[in-house]
Amino acid sequence: MVVYGMQLPVQSQSTLYAEAWEADAGPADLLAVARAAEAHGFDYLASCDHVAIPRRLAGPMSTVWYDPVATLSFLAAATERVRLLSHVAVVGLRHPLVTAKAYATLDHLSGGRLVLGVGAGHVQEEFEALGVDFARRGAVLDETVDALRAALGPEEYPEHLGERFAFKDLGQLPRPAQERVPLWVGGSSPAAVRRAALKGDGWLPQGDPRDRLAAQIRKLLRLRTEAGIAEPVTVGAITEALYVGTPGWEVGRRTLSGRPEELAASLRAYGEMGVHQIQVRFRSRSRNELIDQMAAFGTEVAPHL
Repeated sequence: MVVYGMQLPVQSQSTLYAEAWEADAGPADLLAVARAAEAHGFDYLASCDHVAIPRRLAGPMSTVWYDPVATLSFLAAATERVRLLSHVAVVGLRHPLVTAKAYATLDHLSGGRLVLGVGAGHVQEEFEALGVDFARRGAVLDETVDALRAALGPEEYPEHLGERFAFKDLGQLPRPAQERVPLWVGGSSPAAVRRAALKGDGWLPQGDPRDRLAAQIRKLLRLRTEAGIAEPVTVGAITEALYVGTPGWEVGRRTLSGRPEELAASLRAYGEMGVHQIQVRFRSRSRNELIDQMAAFGTEVAPHL
C-alpha cells in the first residue's frame, strides 16, 4: 500500500507550482487544507524552508516562504493524526541545537507527528548572509544530520563531538514525543542519494521523472546494503500534477487527469518500482476546488492504490 501526502499550498509560492489564488490566501486557507487532509486520509502535510530570497531569484521563487516550524505548529493544533513534514529544512543554515530545540518542541506539542526532512539548500546569498560556507554545505549537512540524531534523541543532555559542532552537558527539554524522529533526506544528486542511503530513514527525491526514478531507487538500496544497514528506508516520490476527473479548464499537458481508476492505475507504477509514499499536488483555481480535489483523491483514487 502506497501512502500519500502533500506539500501545503500558500506557504511557498514559487512560480514552478503555486496557483494564482494562493497569492491572496492566508492562515484560514492553510487551516482548511490541513483539516481536509486529515479528513481524507493524507499521511502528511509538508512545508518548505527558506530564510530570505535574493532579488535575483525573487521573480521565479517569490519571497513568500512561511517558516516551517511556525507553520506546522500552527496546523498541529488544528489536527490530530496527519504527520508534519519539513520538505525540506535547510538545517545547515542553523546550529543543530537551535534546530533541535524548535523541532523537538514541535514533535512534543503535536504528540509525535514530526517527520524531519532535510536538504543541502541552493541559494548562495542565503548562506552568505547567515555566515555559512555555501561551498561546503554538503559536508556541513552531513555533520548536522549526525548532530541532530543526538540532539533529537532521548537524552536530556545530548552529546556530539564533530569538526564544526561540539556540545555536551547542555540540557534541552522537552524531548521529542517519538523515541526516534524520522529523518528523511531530500535531493536527487549523487551526494544526496548517498546521504539518504547512509544517514536517512527516508529519501525525498527532487524532480526525478519516472524513467529515472527506478534506477535511483536501486542505487539507494545498493548503497545501503553495501554499508550493512539493515533497517528499512522509506522511499518517496513527487508525482505529476493531478486533476481528478475531466477538467473544464486548461490544466497543462503534463498534468495527469481522468477517471479515478485511471489515475490510480498510473500512480500504482510508483509502488511497483519500490516507492512507499507519494507526494501529490493538485491543479486548482480556488481553495474550494483544491479541497474538492483532495476529497475526490482520498475517497475515489486512494482506495485503488
